[in-house]
Amino acid sequence: MNVAQSDHFILLKELRPGTGADAEAFRLGEGMRSEGFAAVRRFLDDFRGYLREFDETECGQAAELLRLGRLVLPEPGRISPSWTYIWQEFDGIIRTKRYLFGSIPERGRVGEWQVLLDNPFSNQNIAVYPGLTFLEAAYMFAYFRTDLTNNEYIRLQKVDTVVTFTGADRDGLDS
Repeated sequence: MNVAQSDHFILLKELRPGTGADAEAFRLGEGMRSEGFAAVRRFLDDFRGYLREFDETECGQAAELLRLGRLVLPEPGRISPSWTYIWQEFDGIIRTKRYLFGSIPERGRVGEWQVLLDNPFSNQNIAVYPGLTFLEAAYMFAYFRTDLTNNEYIRLQKVDTVVTFTGADRDGLDS
């Protein structure tokens, strides 16, 4: 299978369960791996891009893509040690997003969201990712949740009221 690097994830998405998808995924993986590191990296980058964007209606598809992805690339750590746990990370992202979709009603998702990471037992700064849509915040929350240490915590917060100043605004207040 001679496929352009950017097409591997597209081909994965076109596989349909029950129609020989497992065998096709295996063949797709053989071809992709024969193209080397760059093809695999592009495939995983495209998969991550999909995980950023999938919404509530695609939770089942995301889980099936993960199952098939594991057939395409059963041991990604053999290609790069940094990918040893990529499937566990992707699984955590899918499960966390599914949980958030089930926990926060659609009508409550409109507005500004932020993600906050902190470890109260560390002198590291608090990390805050403000100004996000619900879908962006859900991905960020899911992504960071997969790698939390014991004392860290993560919060997904809907912003109710925002007051913003910039450095140029410092003299604009009335006394």
